[in-house]
Amino acid sequence: MLTIKLACGNVRRSIRDFSIYFVTLAFAACLLYSFLASTDYLLALDLTSDQRVSFAKAGAVLQAFAVFIDVIFCFLLGYANAFLLRRRKREFALYLIMGLEPRGVAAVLAIECALVGTVALTCGLLLGWALSPVFSLVATFVFGVPWHPVLVFSATSAAQCACSFLVISTIAAMASVRGVCKRPIIELIHADRVPEKRRFAGVRSLRLQKIAAAILLALVWGVCLLQPGYFIVFIIPMGFIALFGSYFLIRALYATVPERLRRRPERYWTGVTPFTVRQLEARAESGAMAMAAECVLLAASMCMTLAGLAFSVGMRAGSLEQSAQALLPVAYSCVFYGAAFLVAAAAVLALQQLAQASEAGHSYRTLAVLGAPEGMRRASVRVQVGASFALPTAIACTHCIFGFVLIGVLSVMFGAEGFLPLAGGTLAFTLCILAVYCLLCARVCQTEV
Repeated sequence: MLTIKLACGNVRRSIRDFSIYFVTLAFAACLLYSFLASTDYLLALDLTSDQRVSFAKAGAVLQAFAVFIDVIFCFLLGYANAFLLRRRKREFALYLIMGLEPRGVAAVLAIECALVGTVALTCGLLLGWALSPVFSLVATFVFGVPWHPVLVFSATSAAQCACSFLVISTIAAMASVRGVCKRPIIELIHADRVPEKRRFAGVRSLRLQKIAAAILLALVWGVCLLQPGYFIVFIIPMGFIALFGSYFLIRALYATVPERLRRRPERYWTGVTPFTVRQLEARAESGAMAMAAECVLLAASMCMTLAGLAFSVGMRAGSLEQSAQALLPVAYSCVFYGAAFLVAAAAVLALQQLAQASEAGHSYRTLAVLGAPEGMRRASVRVQVGASFALPTAIACTHCIFGFVLIGVLSVMFGAEGFLPLAGGTLAFTLCILAVYCLLCARVCQTEV
């Protein structure tokens, strides 16, 4: 009983940290449920008997694709858990110092995850139900059927979503418990003050990383342009190659750009620029892989959305309605995965920036004591958040150049029309979403200074 009371009190006291965790889980649950219920959205509309038979068959295809949504969900949940634990390691250390056994700490953490997870799942399902007219609008747009607003709740899809949520949340909670209970108390207490160790930071290592980035990215881009068939067949291995190529490229940029900036003292020694640069360098080690994942997620989001639109809307524009019917389930899956990848990338970006802003709070307070005005401190936050959004977005857009070329070639082969407007609209929509997210994230992070 005491453990439950302590867990509930922790959730109330740390409402701000848990709110970020909660929103991430709720949106992940909403996406998972909405994808599982997409066929129910379509069947609730006024359809002909042939359309109903076609969409019922499409449902089996969509269910098979739901496994990938689970993977995205797992990635999001793992990152959200890591964010929450990083903020509360000192708190767990105090519990251990005060005499609470490790199994007691584990029980508190598990109950907290269960409480927040249950409420997040419920809110995610309710949000999916409330947004069912919007999701059905996306489905009808891709499938080309008449739309009218209708609220749809699928009990079967909700049960499947709850089962997936339970399994993934249990695994994530066990990993969190292990991550806390297996660490020494002294490490937990000083977790937010220990600087990151830069691995492979020498001149020779930096040169090797640049070579590795060039080879891996050239391999992905070359296969995409010269052997598109192999790229499509081996798209998952190609995604991992792009991930590690982006990782080495980001590490190399984090090492070379600050050094080049320091060679121009008239620009470097201005305002709090040295402090801002050091803050960016301080989290380069842990942030490089997250930013590389964001690059791949953003590139996959834009390419899959464009592919889905090209092989549904584009083929209808080209008077290939009959040929498009077979591709509609895959096209809808691409559009939905594009949205899911975009949400995942934006969530990881936000969690990363909020975690770094919290950890840098002590440094900003020291900067204030030294006399730096509030305007400079806030400008420093804006620069850091902007750079953290701009770098993965720029690399993702570079990936998309090659991906868009491949999709353009395939759309010509299939007779789809309107590729350029669809590509421009996809890119513009993604950049607008990221810009809004960046501004909101910068505003929240500024409260830490």
